Amino acid sequence: MLTTFYPPYGFGGDANFVQNLTLELAARGHTVDVVHCRDSYRALGGGEPAERSPDPANVTVHGLESRWGALSPIATHQTGRPFFKEKQIKQVLEQPFDVIHYHNISLVGGPKVLAYGKAVKLYTWHEYWLVCPTNLLMRDGRAPCVERRCISCTVRQGRPPQWWRSTNLLRQSLENVDTFLSPSRFGIAQHRELELKQPVVHLPCFVGSVRPLEAEPAAEPYFLYAGRLEYIKGVGTLIEPFRKWNKARLVIAGTGAEETRLRDAAGCTGRIEFTGLLSMEKLRGLYRNAVAVIVPSLTYELFPLVILEAFREGTPVIVRDRGSLPEPVLDSGGGFVYDNDDALLAHAERLLIDPVLRDDLGARGRRAVGTQWSRDTHMRRYLDLIEDLRTTRRT
Repeated sequence: MLTTFYPPYGFGGDANFVQNLTLELAARGHTVDVVHCRDSYRALGGGEPAERSPDPANVTVHGLESRWGALSPIATHQTGRPFFKEKQIKQVLEQPFDVIHYHNISLVGGPKVLAYGKAVKLYTWHEYWLVCPTNLLMRDGRAPCVERRCISCTVRQGRPPQWWRSTNLLRQSLENVDTFLSPSRFGIAQHRELELKQPVVHLPCFVGSVRPLEAEPAAEPYFLYAGRLEYIKGVGTLIEPFRKWNKARLVIAGTGAEETRLRDAAGCTGRIEFTGLLSMEKLRGLYRNAVAVIVPSLTYELFPLVILEAFREGTPVIVRDRGSLPEPVLDSGGGFVYDNDDALLAHAERLLIDPVLRDDLGARGRRAVGTQWSRDTHMRRYLDLIEDLRTTRRT
């Protein structure tokens, strides 16, 4: 596994997914090496994380560091190559692996790293870095991108342009990949401009099964937002509607750069509660007892795990009609899609006054996790794909 971020040196969904996949492979008897970049995590303000749990004996984690510190990911960002870490990465990837699986490579190696090693090569899209220098497909970091103006957009967001994108480096590097994996159908559509010659496979994310929790009626009904407190996540768009709507509380679980501003905007009404960062066990309890989980992202997310985590607990979701967010809702029947504040509150009120409907939608989501997004379903498709690619290479 090659990825810029890996827990505890990670900020969210992509790092967590790589870890979940790694541990699942290890549990099934596979030997896994993970290469990630500690310098990138620190350069983006991550600081020093808490100690992580010990890895299984068949997992080796290579947390790359350079004496150049933050200059290393900056150099990779600007050159498209693992400028100060090339030797370290090659020492790992040139071992006789069966599979090399690339994830978020933007700061750990750039496109050049796709040429290293001789195994079957997979590349999962967790963001839009291949088609967007800022990863997010957000014009000036504020609105969805509908027309490419990459250089001016990059500069407005305080990032230097990546001039290597005007060369053949990216296209030549992508030729080294056997198959690309996309968690969503929307993601496949957004990458069509690459005109890839290799197959692109729709392989959604997964969540593991856990012991079901009993519902504990809350003292007062609430809706839940769980995730990073950043502009692009859209949590700020929930503050004003819930300040005015006095029928249920909004609980916001997570932390991030927008936390202080959001707390100020929420005021002291008592209708909006901030929990800070929670353990997964405590978060599961919040999921289970919420009327619904709201996913208000402003950006084109590829496949947020929060939706599957809510479904696993039997809780419906209300998602913004943007990017891939409607896909798991439409595929499962486990919630509602909204496109404005009035629609959001209408869906919320419907679930609030009709607990039978709420439980029915939550049950649909839970069933869909078992059939579409379970680890067994994902791993069967994943390992079958790898075996097919290995067979093709042998013949």
